[in-house]
Amino acid sequence: MANHKSAIKRIRRNEAARLRNRYQHKTTRNAIKRLRTTTDVAVARELLPTVVSMIDKLAKRNIIHKNKAGNLKSSLMKHVNSLVA
Repeated sequence: MANHKSAIKRIRRNEAARLRNRYQHKTTRNAIKRLRTTTDVAVARELLPTVVSMIDKLAKRNIIHKNKAGNLKSSLMKHVNSLVA
């Protein structure tokens, strides 16, 4: 267990950040899953900007790597474009 007051505060803060990051990551994963399973073009086009924004926020906060964010966005764009054709 931590001996210093600052270390105790840091543990508390880290736990809060971990839970917040976990919630945001899981919410984004659910949104990605919902977008990938949709077959309706209108719904997919409506969901895409919000999902891309969520992915960008995760990458900006270093919850996921920036390259992973790019790969996810690319695959989602391909999926939405394939629905049109």
